[in-house]
Amino acid sequence: MLKDFSDLLQQARKLEKVKVSVAAAEDEAVLTAVKYACDLGFVDPILVGDEEKIKKIASKINLKNYEVVDSTSPEESAKIAVKLVKENKAKVLMKGLVNTSVYLRAILNRENGLRSGRLLSLLAVYELPQYHKLLYCTDSGINVAPNLQQKKDIMINALLSMKSIGIENPKTAILTANEMVDPKVQSTVDADALVQMVDNGEIPSCIAEGPIAFDVAFDEHAAKHKGIDSKIAGDVDLLVFPNIETGNALGKSWLRFNDAKWAGIVLGATNPVILGSRSDTAEIKVNSIALACLASQ
Repeated sequence: MLKDFSDLLQQARKLEKVKVSVAAAEDEAVLTAVKYACDLGFVDPILVGDEEKIKKIASKINLKNYEVVDSTSPEESAKIAVKLVKENKAKVLMKGLVNTSVYLRAILNRENGLRSGRLLSLLAVYELPQYHKLLYCTDSGINVAPNLQQKKDIMINALLSMKSIGIENPKTAILTANEMVDPKVQSTVDADALVQMVDNGEIPSCIAEGPIAFDVAFDEHAAKHKGIDSKIAGDVDLLVFPNIETGNALGKSWLRFNDAKWAGIVLGATNPVILGSRSDTAEIKVNSIALACLASQ
């Protein structure tokens, strides 16, 4: 069990160095995170972008032992960085100083991208002071209102990644507003169907319950009070959200009011992808790098 991000980083340190391809790497915040991951010993970076700017920043922050691939534009950087992963010269792709739409376009290119046939989805991981272990959540950043098939893909992405990280048979809550299947509330119908898919072996092994409300998922006393015999209440590993609003609001409320820390990676491509934001701290970026490196195994 990984209790917090320090545990995650310690687990990443046990890996052989993972090649990380950084698109448009001429960004000090990104390179600071890369340096920290290099110092911890689990990353071997290939930095794609403006060679002069990259070397100048690297010298400033004392980043050593890296490879540079010169590029003339962010668009070209994204294409080259993706190509390095596609050709198995790197295992993880990371976003630098490039627009998200340009970055995703390179990833989803039908001929030269990293398409796997699965839906792309975001796996967010939260360290909450009030919770006893890291909490994995999906999808709060890419798919707005997923249908049943898309939710199945989202669950598969998350569960395969968690298995790579070393979490076997995760306790999975398929979140809705209540525990009753109601034909008028599509999320409850979908949750029930997803549990059946797990039982039928269509989704990787996990202990899945749904439909399930937030209070029951995180409080065994609430489950008992409602007469629900739950195997996951109070000990959830993975939360599957019914839509992007639920995941986005919950995640941001944890960050704002609960002093949470977080990391995130995009799954569903052939390799883990670090999307990130300009506003992400170096700590968030390092945690995301570690998560991606573990998921790449």
